[in-house]
Amino acid sequence: MGYWQTKVLPKIKKVFENKNSGKKAAAAEACKSFDESKEDYSKQFEEKKDELQAKVVEIYEGSSAEIKTLVKERKEAGLKKYSAAVHKFLEQLEKIDFPGSKPVSEASSKYGPAYVSGPVFFVFEKVSTFIVVEEKVEPPPPPPATETTATKTEEETSAAVKEREIVVEEEKKEEVVEIKKDEEVVEVKKEEEVEKATTTETEPASEAPKVEEAAAAEPTKP
Repeated sequence: MGYWQTKVLPKIKKVFENKNSGKKAAAAEACKSFDESKEDYSKQFEEKKDELQAKVVEIYEGSSAEIKTLVKERKEAGLKKYSAAVHKFLEQLEKIDFPGSKPVSEASSKYGPAYVSGPVFFVFEKVSTFIVVEEKVEPPPPPPATETTATKTEEETSAAVKEREIVVEEEKKEEVVEIKKDEEVVEVKKEEEVEKATTTETEPASEAPKVEEAAAAEPTKP
């Protein structure tokens, strides 16, 4: 066990370190070469923008949620974690002749997307210009009810109630007045009818004494 840790394991580590250092150096060279051509890729992108839009959106919509997140929020940790998905996405862009996608896809397959993060993010940044990010606009919360507003509301409510009560009382008074008027009219009619009846009864009685007086005044015939 001691021989393995002291002799074999360090040699294996050196092999991997040399391999990684060589990989990093080659990836750095690929990044440098890509940076020199960035302006050309940008020009090509602007020229073919209208032609590429529908194709890029279709590829983006068919991609995984992780790729969509990486396109919008570009982080190196995501390239390491989802390297296979990133490389697949780059290959799809290469098929539609997306500017810069071919050298980036080749470098990604050789060294891994994390080692060529600069070129990968350049392509992702161009892709993101076709993606519409919908921002959720939340309505502002209603202002808290203050004491003054609450008091005003109570006062307005009480005033409205009082006005209604006054209107109801006035209506009741009007009804009472109308009832009294009707009663007075009925009483007047009754009095008139009584008076008529009384005069009718007294008229024949007053005529009877007159007849008797006239009979008495006439002389008796022999």
